[in-house]
Amino acid sequence: MAASTSTSSTSRATATAPTTAATSRTTSTPRSASPAENAAVSKNTARSQTVAGSRSVAAAAVEAKVRPGLPSRQVYAVAGCYFVASFAALGLPPYLTEILPELGDGAARWAGLLYIVPTIFGAIGAPLWGRLADRFGRKRLLLRAQLGLAAAFLLAGWADSLGTFAAALVLQGVLGGTFAASNGYLGAALEGGALSRALTVMQGSARAALVFAPIVVGALTPWLSPHRQYALLAVLPLSAALMLAALPEPPLTQAAAPPAPEKAGAAPKESGPAAGETGAAPSSESGPATGTTGPARSPAASLRALYTLEFAFVFSTVISFPYLISLIKERLPGTGPLVSGVLFALPHMCYLVAAMAVHALFRSRPRLGIALGFGCIALGLAGHGVADSLTAFVAVRLVLGAGLTMGLVCLSVLAADCAKGRAPGGLFGSIEFFSKAGAVAAGLAAAAGNDWFGPAAPLLTGTAIALITVFATVIPALLARLPRTRRSPRCPR
Repeated sequence: MAASTSTSSTSRATATAPTTAATSRTTSTPRSASPAENAAVSKNTARSQTVAGSRSVAAAAVEAKVRPGLPSRQVYAVAGCYFVASFAALGLPPYLTEILPELGDGAARWAGLLYIVPTIFGAIGAPLWGRLADRFGRKRLLLRAQLGLAAAFLLAGWADSLGTFAAALVLQGVLGGTFAASNGYLGAALEGGALSRALTVMQGSARAALVFAPIVVGALTPWLSPHRQYALLAVLPLSAALMLAALPEPPLTQAAAPPAPEKAGAAPKESGPAAGETGAAPSSESGPATGTTGPARSPAASLRALYTLEFAFVFSTVISFPYLISLIKERLPGTGPLVSGVLFALPHMCYLVAAMAVHALFRSRPRLGIALGFGCIALGLAGHGVADSLTAFVAVRLVLGAGLTMGLVCLSVLAADCAKGRAPGGLFGSIEFFSKAGAVAAGLAAAAGNDWFGPAAPLLTGTAIALITVFATVIPALLARLPRTRRSPRCPR
C-alpha cells in the first residue's frame, strides 16, 4: 500500500511539473525564442494566412458566381423566341375593331374590354406559373407558355362566334405569360450585372415586337384578315418552343433555411469547403444538400418598392397608348397612318438604340436613373398636351422615349438585385402581376379620361402619376443626406 501511494504521488508530481514550469515561465521575464520556435511560429502564421486567404477567395467566388450562367447566344435565343412568339399577342389587338364585325359585333363595342382581357388573366396567372416553375423547372414552364399561346391563337383564329373568341383571349392570358417565364428562366441561370443585361435584352425584344408586329399584320391584311392571322401566327410560338427545347434546364433551387442559433458558450462551427473548391456552384437561394447558402436576399422593403415602381411606370407610360392616334389626328389634321405609326413607335425605337448604353451608365445607380426616367416621362407626357406641330410631336416623343429607356433599364437592374436569394420564377411572376395590373389600370383610366375630357386627359393623368413617383423617389434620398441634429442623434440616415 505504501509503495502504491508513493508511486501515485510521484506521478502527480511529474504531471504537475510541466504546468509549474510553464507558470514560472509566464510570470518570469520572457526569454528570447530559439530559432526553431521562430520557424514554427512563422510556419503557423503563414498557414493561417493561407487558410484565411483561401476562404476569402472561396467566399468571393460564391458571391460572384452562384449560378451556372448562360452563354450570350443562349440569352439572345431566349429573347428571340419571345420576339417571335409575341408577334400575334402584340400585333393583332390593335385590329380588334376590324375583327369583331366578322363575329357579329358590328360596332365593335366589345373592343375595349377584349383588349385588356388577356392582360387581366395574364396578371392573375403569372404568380402561379412562376411558383410552379420554381418547383417543376423553368424550361418546362417556358415551353408550356409557348405551347399555351399556340393553342390560344389557334382557337382565336378558328372562332366563329364572339363567345368563342373571348374564351380564346382568356386562354391566351391564362396559358401565356411568356415574358415572365423567359425572365424566370434567365433568373435561374444568371444574377447581378449579367441578369440585368439579359433583362434589358428581353425588354428590347418586347419593344421590337411593338414596333414591327403591327406593321407586319397590316402588310398581311390585304391577303388574310386579321382574324384568320391568329391561326397563321400560331406557328410562331410553336417554332419558338422547338428552339427552346434545345436549351439546357437551369438547376432547381430552394429557399435557404435560416441558420440555427448557436448555444451560449459553444464554439462556432467551421464552415465546410466552399462550392468553388468542390466545383459545384450553389444557387442564389441556397446551396446544394450540403447546406451552402448563396448571397443574402435584398430586404423586403426593396421588393415592395420594386413592385410599386413597376406599377407606376407601366401606368404612366401605357396610359398614353390607346388615344395617341386620336390626339395626333386632332392636332395635326391630314396626318397619314404611316406618320402616326412612326410617332407611336418612336419611344420604343429610342429604347432599341440606347438601352445598352443606358445600362452601362446607370448599372451602379439605378435609383437615379429611375428618378430621371420618371422626370422625362412627366415632361414628355405634359408636352403632348401643348404640341401642335409635327416637330413638337417628334420632340416630346423623343423625351418620352428617353424616360421609357431609363425607366425600363433601371427597373431591370433593380429586379436583378432583388433576385439575389429569391426563387426567380415566383419573383418575376409577381413583377409581371404588378406590371399587368398597371396596364389594366392605365387602360381603364385612359378610357374614363377620354370620355370625360378628351384625348389629352390620359396624358395629364400619366403626368401626375410620374411626378408623384419622382417626388416619392427623390425626397427620401434627400432626407437621408441631411445631417443628424443634436436633439435626435439616433435619427436614421
